[in-house]
Amino acid sequence: MGVLKKNHQINYKSAALVLENGEILWGYGLGAKKAVVGELCFNTSQTGYQEALTDPSYTKQIINFTFPHIGIVGTNSEDHESKKIYADGCIINQPVNYYSNWRAEKDLNSFFIQNDIPCLFGVDTRYLTKKLANHGAIKVALIHFGNVQKSFDSLKQQVENWSGLENLDLAKIVSTENKFHWNKTTWSNKKDINKIEDFNVTCLDFGVKHNILRNLKKHNLNPTVLNLSSSFDEIKDTKPDGIFLSNGPGDPYATGEKIITTLKKLIEIEIPIFGICLGHQILSLALNAKTKKMFQGHRGSNHPVKNLNNNFVEITSQNHGFEVDRNSFSKDIIETHVSLFDGTNEGIKHKDLPVFSVQYHPEASPGPHDSHYLFSDFYNLISKYAKKN
Repeated sequence: MGVLKKNHQINYKSAALVLENGEILWGYGLGAKKAVVGELCFNTSQTGYQEALTDPSYTKQIINFTFPHIGIVGTNSEDHESKKIYADGCIINQPVNYYSNWRAEKDLNSFFIQNDIPCLFGVDTRYLTKKLANHGAIKVALIHFGNVQKSFDSLKQQVENWSGLENLDLAKIVSTENKFHWNKTTWSNKKDINKIEDFNVTCLDFGVKHNILRNLKKHNLNPTVLNLSSSFDEIKDTKPDGIFLSNGPGDPYATGEKIITTLKKLIEIEIPIFGICLGHQILSLALNAKTKKMFQGHRGSNHPVKNLNNNFVEITSQNHGFEVDRNSFSKDIIETHVSLFDGTNEGIKHKDLPVFSVQYHPEASPGPHDSHYLFSDFYNLISKYAKKN
């Protein structure tokens, strides 16, 4: 058990949420004193708030956490999924005055201030969740006033003028500028002793989470991470044994438009490809399927997914507002996984080529390890094609 630690002094300033229909919810503010505009979404996870906030897939989104005790274990420097908070704002039911965990380094409010992110509390998060469930995605403005001088009319105008996530390419904002090699494995620091050969995997970064890279490394796959706009020749210069397509934010069609040609070339040379989340959607586009905005996105760590290959159910972590339309599948695409919440597609593979992908996050471990086999599948696929070539 960690020792109870009091949060750093919180300055309770007025804050508010302005919905696109003009409705205003008043509350109190934490974190940065500023106004932000984004898409409101809800996350049902009871743990992992730090990982969710630092997931680049939440860019231009404001997270309404349904669990009432966000902040109870503080924050630390090891649980980041990226270099900073990427969610544009946060809504919680109530602040936590004391946090307790032996790994904690600072409280949630300090974490928000450090990352220049505003947070609203003291509003009815259940009301917002029900509203999202009934009406779908909502554009909002969140303001923590402090010294910020903005009228509600100007905030309403900002919300009205913002186009929303559809047709928005956000992955280019979060993708790495420079190539880098990833060398850290999972915290268990153990490789699979049955796998004695390492392979090189080139990761196209649409907003990759660190724990995905750790899991690749654990499975004897050495990741080299490239900017999403890298050319076919730049990718080939890394001498990859396999290609990984990462998670990320935004509309897959707007993001994928620039790389579909490159990806199709990679598919043609029959190099093994594995995609997760946005990577799943972009791979599907390269296989001539279509994507669409969901009425209700999937965000949380309790989503049941059925594996159609073995009829097992996996408890998964998810974060996406777009889906692959199974009605657009060609005869070469085989559906491998489906959501048991709403029946939407959760995974595919090609009938003949070494490519597959899933919509959910196998590295996030809510099951806890229901879906780790996918990394082993990727390794085995690479090993098979390496021997063939």
